[in-house]
Amino acid sequence: MRDLGVGFGYLLRGQRWVARHGKSYGFGLLPGLITLVLYAAALVALGVYGEDFVTWATPFADDWTSPWSGLFRGFLTAVLFALALLLSVLTFTAVTLLIGQPFYESLSERVDRDVSPDGTAPESGLPLWRELWISGRDSLRILVRALVWAVLLFALGFVPFIGQTVVPVLGFVVTGFFLTEELVAVAMQRRRVDLRERLALLRSRKTLVWGFGTPLGLAFLVPFVAVFLMPGAVAGATLMARDLLGEEIGEGAGDDPGTAADGDPEALAEGERATP
Repeated sequence: MRDLGVGFGYLLRGQRWVARHGKSYGFGLLPGLITLVLYAAALVALGVYGEDFVTWATPFADDWTSPWSGLFRGFLTAVLFALALLLSVLTFTAVTLLIGQPFYESLSERVDRDVSPDGTAPESGLPLWRELWISGRDSLRILVRALVWAVLLFALGFVPFIGQTVVPVLGFVVTGFFLTEELVAVAMQRRRVDLRERLALLRSRKTLVWGFGTPLGLAFLVPFVAVFLMPGAVAGATLMARDLLGEEIGEGAGDDPGTAADGDPEALAEGERATP
């Protein structure tokens, strides 16, 4: 269970890192803001034209007597908008990472250089178009896995008691796992770690992943929070990637989450002295 605190520690350390590097933080905000504007425009368009689309798609209801036609189409319009919102939540991180690949790649490299003992960062050596292709392909694979889990949990939601207690908790845990995978992929793709190997690494330390991703997923439920936490999440995920791959994390990262989680006063004091 110690890894839960370690994972949460990486999340906090990532936010502290971007707080100390204001230019990197502002740079990392741009992809989230772009994605937010695009999603907001799409949802507004759906709100304006959704009813017309449902009417066009259900010509068989034209001859229904009132009020059944209006109720049926109103229900479908509400379902369509709800599904659009759900899809927005599920895909926001993946789309933001895809749009922000060059931004987050640069941010992750800066974190690596800051905490690497020799001041260097791994590089993939691949052209940008190739990196975008790999990122988009892997994000689609993760989305498919997440949708399978979503359908399963939705079905379990109808089971009495379990659906109201266990399923919501499982939902946040699963969301946190896949969210973490999307974020650590930024650093691991530069190291040529493919999706299958990434998933194996994350499954080998599930509590570490849950400690990082579950609270982040909960925070992302608050409107606009994802935009402002994303740069720090990428920074924290880069530190976690180094941990998962057995790479040393230098003083630039701040306090060690493992010692902080243990509450050892001497270790905490040591971490504070190491913090710039």
